[in-house]
Amino acid sequence: MELPGLAFAIWLSFCFCVPVDGYPNGKVRQACAGMVPCHGTAPQLPLEHTITLNVTEFKPGDSIEVNLSGPDFEGFFIQARDAEHLDGPAVGSFTLADRRLSQLLTCSPTKNSAVSHTSKTKKRQIKVYWLAPGDAPNHIQFLATVVKKYKTFWVKIPGPIVSQPNALCSETEAIPTSQPISHLSNPFNASGCGSTKFCLRNPSNCDAESVSCFFLSFQWEGSSVLIEMSGPSEGYIAFALSHDQWMGGDDAYLCVNEDHHLRISTAYLKGRSPPVLDSENALEDVSWRLADGVLQCSFRRSILLPAYNGRFNLDADYYIFLADGEASGDELIYKHRHQPLVTNDMYKITDLSQDIGGSRSPPLIKVHGVLMFVVWITTVSIGVVIARFFKPVWSHSFLFGKEMWFQVHRVLMLTTVMLTSISFVLTFIYRGGWSQQAGYHSYLGCTLMALTIIQLLMAGFRPSRHAPRRWWFNWFHWSTSTTARILAVVTMFLGIDLPALDLPDPWDTYTMIGFVAWHVGIDVLLEVHSYCLVRKVELVENDRVQILQSLTSAEAEGLTFKQVMLTIYVCGNTGFLAAFLVAINQI
Repeated sequence: MELPGLAFAIWLSFCFCVPVDGYPNGKVRQACAGMVPCHGTAPQLPLEHTITLNVTEFKPGDSIEVNLSGPDFEGFFIQARDAEHLDGPAVGSFTLADRRLSQLLTCSPTKNSAVSHTSKTKKRQIKVYWLAPGDAPNHIQFLATVVKKYKTFWVKIPGPIVSQPNALCSETEAIPTSQPISHLSNPFNASGCGSTKFCLRNPSNCDAESVSCFFLSFQWEGSSVLIEMSGPSEGYIAFALSHDQWMGGDDAYLCVNEDHHLRISTAYLKGRSPPVLDSENALEDVSWRLADGVLQCSFRRSILLPAYNGRFNLDADYYIFLADGEASGDELIYKHRHQPLVTNDMYKITDLSQDIGGSRSPPLIKVHGVLMFVVWITTVSIGVVIARFFKPVWSHSFLFGKEMWFQVHRVLMLTTVMLTSISFVLTFIYRGGWSQQAGYHSYLGCTLMALTIIQLLMAGFRPSRHAPRRWWFNWFHWSTSTTARILAVVTMFLGIDLPALDLPDPWDTYTMIGFVAWHVGIDVLLEVHSYCLVRKVELVENDRVQILQSLTSAEAEGLTFKQVMLTIYVCGNTGFLAAFLVAINQI
């Protein structure tokens, strides 16, 4: 039995429905501290919007006009903070110039200490007034978060600093190191890797001077280690030493781009929370270079640092993490955009005989991806085509006592169940349980696994061909199969961009679109071919009888065409599979 086109459309629309939440009414008190929208993506760089003031000095009780302007935006969030403590609470209070576009919020003990939007109406400029409190700090800086659309936003856009009369000018403090900062004159190189220094490179064996190479080296020199770190990033690059392969409880070192100057700092990672940079660190001989979008940082660290909490001794074995991501001022470090590189084994960085590479995709996740691509690009797709279009022409050919089409279909589907189950279990082994990090991919994957098991159970208890309930079985078997195939495509689209796999973008999306178009095209072509054969008629004028050719004989006439199309289809699917397998092998 076949479901009509309307039923298929209902199935398709149901499977593609995904809810999206936001704060179009501007009630964003949850973001008071960090001023970061919970939109699931990293903020944009560079900045496009500016904050301007009508004064440069103020006294307690003064009213200051604050203007936020730039290209069209939907949402915004404005605060004033102590310029010397930007991670502190909001200071002072605001009044509105246009209540249709802006509203007051309370983000500190002081009422009306922040301003946000009232709707998603596009705006180019917002004007508000800030009232200086009686206990205002000497220096005030205005900050704004701007949302252009849901996944396009900027966080803590810095505005001008206004000061009270006769207050000492506040300048950005130098990085607290034991020696002055110097600038590197040349990029790092890999000479000595594996002989005089321990090196970690991504991609493996990449040229340290290349703008696409992430490079980390450790050179043991007496009681200290000289560390060099470089890589392409607009925000930060970092490495961490860990006792396991999971983030949390790690000794981290960051090279952060702060307005075209690099800050080198230490941090201790607690769980999966963003790192908090240490106010003091024990790094010496600090130097850096910023060129062609590549951050390069060099520093020296003593092997033993008993006086500093969170610093590991460098004469022990550790897993090494290497990551990069975006950052903004005020020591705000965002989650890495890509899966960090994590070494497969523990290493002692004072061992100079190592020159290792690594993959940013964990081996278990790679195997998971490979198995899922094998299943849903080859075994499922080919098995469905054989059952749908080769049943009439292979009904009289037998294999091990059963019709050939059925045996081939059954082997492919059993392979599907086995490989899908293995792949499903691998993700739980990797994560050690359920994970929220994969978003909808996790939920759709579980649904897909359930549908696969349901198909297996239905096939095991299917009624005989002429049984009255066979009609119900055909409908349920078809509908479950169609739903599973649609969900599989959606799940793969979501999975190829997850950080743990992160195939090359946009190549991965275009290749998936190509596979879907290829599959649908072949399916439509075979459907049209079958329809044309079935419509053949033979008119017998003498008896005035219209005899419709039988489905079996009509399909038999097209056997050669179907076999050619099946060969082309298998070759095409194999090509798509090979492309994905090569991409997975290279990450």
